[in-house]
Amino acid sequence: MALPELILASTSPYRRDLLQRLQIPFRSVAPDVDESPGAGESPQELVERLALAKARAVLARYPQALVIGADQMACCAGRILGKPGSSTRAEAQLQWMQGRQVEYLNGIALVDAHTVEQFCIPYYVRLRSLSPEAIHRYVEKDQPLDCAGSFRSEGLGIALVESMEGADPHALMGMPLIAIAEALRRRGYHLP
Repeated sequence: MALPELILASTSPYRRDLLQRLQIPFRSVAPDVDESPGAGESPQELVERLALAKARAVLARYPQALVIGADQMACCAGRILGKPGSSTRAEAQLQWMQGRQVEYLNGIALVDAHTVEQFCIPYYVRLRSLSPEAIHRYVEKDQPLDCAGSFRSEGLGIALVESMEGADPHALMGMPLIAIAEALRRRGYHLP
């Protein structure tokens, strides 16, 4: 029996590059979902809801597929850290985060016409103390303006880190591949 087409409900180049590491054919489709938080919604509830909403939005267009929805959020000291969008905001965010632990929550949903599988994978990063000049140089060189928490661990951002902790380092980049690979194996996809 043929396996359903695999679709990633995301156009993020980071997620696409990560999922390609599993060497399973897939395509990326924009989910077109409102990502506004609900009243009183915790960060974990938000990432789980958005991952499922993204997967279901794409499944509605491709009902024979297996769709992976994903969402990530960075939180620190009870504050949600979004994508900065500008160098000034990135520098301010990094200045505030230094010396603190940042939790990256990754909501994942695998959805087909019959089943829904969801999980949330956390990853923790503590940034070391940095001078304003070091932060400015980092933002100028790495341009992490589209990254939650204003740094890119797979680039120069690793130099900002004091410690990292979690079950899957890919979760920091937006796709916890260990859990996704296991979920795909359970559904019959062949991975090395």
